[in-house]
Amino acid sequence: MARKPDAAPTMSGPRVARLYKLLNLLASAPRTRGFLLKRLKVNLRAFYRDLHTLRDLEIVITSTDESYALKTPLGDALKCLPFPDPLLSFEEMLTLAEGRGEVPRKLRARISSVTGTEWASRNGSGH
Repeated sequence: MARKPDAAPTMSGPRVARLYKLLNLLASAPRTRGFLLKRLKVNLRAFYRDLHTLRDLEIVITSTDESYALKTPLGDALKCLPFPDPLLSFEEMLTLAEGRGEVPRKLRARISSVTGTEWASRNGSGH
């Protein structure tokens, strides 16, 4: 199973978009290298760099003489793919952290690590 990176690598929006497209193409069916190069509009070097990046994220992609296939379930693979910086303000991050569930909990932990303080809800609910 793929893992979530603790410190996700920084990637540009266009690169993340291309990796996302590659994962979706491979999830739908095994694909030939030629098909992928054409659909992704990349050269061979960029293609292999993208495969290496996905494998570094522990996303399993197999290859044969004929094709490439995604073996990690797409949902698990997407959990490992870092999202580019959404350029949110600190205030917006605090607002998102007020919610319930795994993602707001993750944001609260990140805010606490950045500020060096324990999380304190601004609305007094104690989330």
